[in-house]
Amino acid sequence: MTDTEIKIGQTMPYSGPISAYGAVGHAELAYFAKLNAEGGINGRKVTLISLDDGYNYARTLEQVRRLVEKEQVLLLFSVIGKSPNLAIRNYANAHGIPQLFAASGDGAWADPGHFPWTMGWMPSNRLKAKLLAEHILSTRPGARIGLLYANDDYAHDYVQGFKEGLGHKAATMIVGEQTVEQTDATLDTQIHALRASGADVLFSAMLGKRTSQALRKIAEIGWRPPHYVAVSSSVTRSVLEHAGLGNAAGLISAHYAKDIDFTKYREDPDVEAYAAWAKVYYDGDAYDGIASYGYQLAQTLEYVLRRCGDDLTRSNVMRIATNMKDVELPLLLPGVRLHTSPTDYRPITQLQMLRFDGKHWEPLGGIKTVEGR
Repeated sequence: MTDTEIKIGQTMPYSGPISAYGAVGHAELAYFAKLNAEGGINGRKVTLISLDDGYNYARTLEQVRRLVEKEQVLLLFSVIGKSPNLAIRNYANAHGIPQLFAASGDGAWADPGHFPWTMGWMPSNRLKAKLLAEHILSTRPGARIGLLYANDDYAHDYVQGFKEGLGHKAATMIVGEQTVEQTDATLDTQIHALRASGADVLFSAMLGKRTSQALRKIAEIGWRPPHYVAVSSSVTRSVLEHAGLGNAAGLISAHYAKDIDFTKYREDPDVEAYAAWAKVYYDGDAYDGIASYGYQLAQTLEYVLRRCGDDLTRSNVMRIATNMKDVELPLLLPGVRLHTSPTDYRPITQLQMLRFDGKHWEPLGGIKTVEGR
């Protein structure tokens, strides 16, 4: 930090197996470009140094050391993924460097007792899945549940949270469990097996393409159980359009932000402001859900840095970040607010149950607060 500049750093998977998520970094760079054009933060330009790590955790650590030791950034911001964030967590905490708003749905970023310099942003995958399980218990207590999920860390987090939400009833309510490997050309075998198991409710946790495949196959064989789906890139408009919007009707999920990639919110003033920003500053598809996530993370960091004033020390950054009270962001759903404390590092613990009606995601009950990590 100088009198004219605040320097922050991050790594992004601009190359490698999940390069699509580099859109998060591009959106954040574009957001700070807008802020700088308007005078920066408290008169200082924000310089975000965003380096490619290829989603390789060894490279993440190498790049982060460069950011801290050579570039001398004030903080680390929005690093993508579980493995990259785990790779740098010990380093950040040993050196007292804020590791803010880790872009991962793992509960590991809410452990201030052991890692006081590391904080996530979104609700953990386990909490989201736990809420879906609790909804089944309250609305379908006699359900026979089939699980369909990718054999990866992302999906295993969801499944663990889902089983925790069912509690001791998981053993009797879950009647079938099928995993999906990267090499599987289709999901036909898994879906037929789940139908044969007698499952009358389905829970799935897979990334985009796989969700489209599953929805098409389920419709093709005429099996239409109530279908609970993990949220994120698995339920964007493009994914559901590839499945056929009619085939996706009835999906149940939970989320915290406006579904800007659907027409329902296109006339929302805050979404219009987002679209106006994207038109000028963002070179990409602003409605893929990934860019809007980066936009919200950048707005949260803006909030923290503005409230630091001229006290831009690392300790004060963490003090502000861990004392957010009912902070509203434009793209959060009405009623969802950021709230943290020195003992609770989870900015978002509120979720809205949603049901897809074939055109839009509609509220299913009120905002729910979920406990745990």
